[in-house]
Amino acid sequence: MSDAIKHECGISLIRLLKPLEYYKEKYGTAFYGVNKMYLMMEKQHNRGQDGAGFASIKLDMDPGERYMSRVRSIDQQPIQDIFAQINDRINSSMKENPEYADDVAKQKKHIPYIGEVLLGHVRYGTFGKNSIESVHPFLRQNNWMHRNLIVAGNFNMTNVNELFDNLVQLGQHPKEKADTITVMEKIGHFLDDAVAKLYKDIKKEGYSKREASPLIADRLNVGKILKRAGKNFDGGYAMAGLLGHGDAFVLRDPAGIRPAYYYQDDEIAVVASERPAIQTVFNVPFEEVKELDPGHAIIIKKDGTVKFKKIIEPTERKACSFERIYFSRGSDKEIYQERKQLGKLLFPQILDSIDEDIKNTVFSYIPNTAETSFYGMVIAAQNYMNKKKEEQILSIGREITAAELHEILEVRPRIEKVAIKDAKLRTFITQDSSRDDLVAHVYDVSYGSVKKDDNLVIIDDSIVRGTTLKKSILRILDRLLPKKIIVVSSAPQIRYPDCYGIDMAKLEDFVAFKAALALHQDRNTMHIVEEIYQKCLTQVNMLDKDIVNHVKDFYAPFTPEEISEKIGELLSPADIKAEVKIIYQTVENLHEACPKNLGDWYFTGDYPTAGGNRVVNRAFINFYEGKNERAY
Repeated sequence: MSDAIKHECGISLIRLLKPLEYYKEKYGTAFYGVNKMYLMMEKQHNRGQDGAGFASIKLDMDPGERYMSRVRSIDQQPIQDIFAQINDRINSSMKENPEYADDVAKQKKHIPYIGEVLLGHVRYGTFGKNSIESVHPFLRQNNWMHRNLIVAGNFNMTNVNELFDNLVQLGQHPKEKADTITVMEKIGHFLDDAVAKLYKDIKKEGYSKREASPLIADRLNVGKILKRAGKNFDGGYAMAGLLGHGDAFVLRDPAGIRPAYYYQDDEIAVVASERPAIQTVFNVPFEEVKELDPGHAIIIKKDGTVKFKKIIEPTERKACSFERIYFSRGSDKEIYQERKQLGKLLFPQILDSIDEDIKNTVFSYIPNTAETSFYGMVIAAQNYMNKKKEEQILSIGREITAAELHEILEVRPRIEKVAIKDAKLRTFITQDSSRDDLVAHVYDVSYGSVKKDDNLVIIDDSIVRGTTLKKSILRILDRLLPKKIIVVSSAPQIRYPDCYGIDMAKLEDFVAFKAALALHQDRNTMHIVEEIYQKCLTQVNMLDKDIVNHVKDFYAPFTPEEISEKIGELLSPADIKAEVKIIYQTVENLHEACPKNLGDWYFTGDYPTAGGNRVVNRAFINFYEGKNERAY
């Protein structure tokens, strides 16, 4: 993706279902779970590089013995930093106490981080500063083992203010309004309530306070707690939690916006944001890694029992399609095929844009994540050429000569690696005065890969803001002197903000929005913009369920082709020699390529939750009033 956007997060939950001695005997180490967690987090590092965190719980520890550990980092390489810290603690303990080497019980008792329940998180900072306080997992501590709560997730709530007010009405005094804190405190409130009621009931049965503790752990209904806490959640989420005594859970939103996959055998239960991470780390086939149903939770009790509970009534499935286009790693079996299909489906539009002149066209891609859709585009081009060759051979009407056959077969799509991505210069760009010149050198070209006056077709995952295209890519591609540069987006036009975990919050950041605004100005229809603003204002104090997305009216007067043409104009540098054309995927083709992930609100404005409509209207109000702030 040429336009870098921060997005998503990644979760990993591992529950060892056997005693630690089992893993020591079978795998040679009691640190089996810690080692697997390191791999799980590294296999999902694409989901977050601003911070990482790890937490573990040891089961059945005696009072006075530490049973919870947590470590977080915002280092340049946070995952490696975390596990370097863990490794240092383990090594120093083993060195100082050589008798621990073959004694798993002593390792568990004295060495931190080793445990049966483990939670990992990788983070992109989509909101607020990237401070250590913002890094998951979050910890809610209590002297009662059952009331300790550790939470990490891939989520964003659209109704944080409402959830915050609910906590205040319950008598709490939350320290922050951040959605992670708010969610944790709400779950914590109902956890406290459930533990208190169980304790009261168990005491009536004649048990002592100490005897009550294991009974509470056994009887605690995690599903009921989640139902009560999640009643008013509005957002996309896959949230994981650990309770101090050893229960664990992962809850997925009712529309299935955020992904969650799980695998279970007699040794482990594991949940992650991406299927390939589980497949690779535990060497299991695709078919054995299941998707957690929307609105459901996987609950792993302290005794190792794994249950699945419907927590919130599922709504229409709207799994995030950006997961398939870009965010998730392309090593997933389904995602790899879907990305190729996205490229294939674009070919008819590409063919039309080059007037079917494949002979004088070079096909390439923006490295590195557009490579898979590029393969699909090339396959479509090859299929088209094969059909043309067949027609040409059959039309000759006589026995074809070897020279004629060779000439026909020699024509094939011209494939080159034209663009080369250099060092991540954005990391070092701090002053606006020097930024543009440095951005222009983020990419370089393979000189000689394109002949003068060729068409150059180059595919990208998506075109969000178009900044890098205008300031860097188009300028360097123009050095090759093509007649026409066709930039192809495997995703449709991004028109609306995301409020479920992707850092796309401001309308005016989107080049599609800028293009539609320019068309309104060109056609003297700015009164429509004013009318939309007034409609949005009237809905500020309405209930979420009554709010509609009025920003759709902003795009309604124009066809997608008209907006794409205007985007081409806006992104063309003033001194560029080649004609620039922008082609976007259609929404219909997106759904055909990714039939299981139909979440498309950033393209269509069809938000899967009521809070989404409030967010998009607020984003328009902010734009109109010139407020440079997020809408949620």
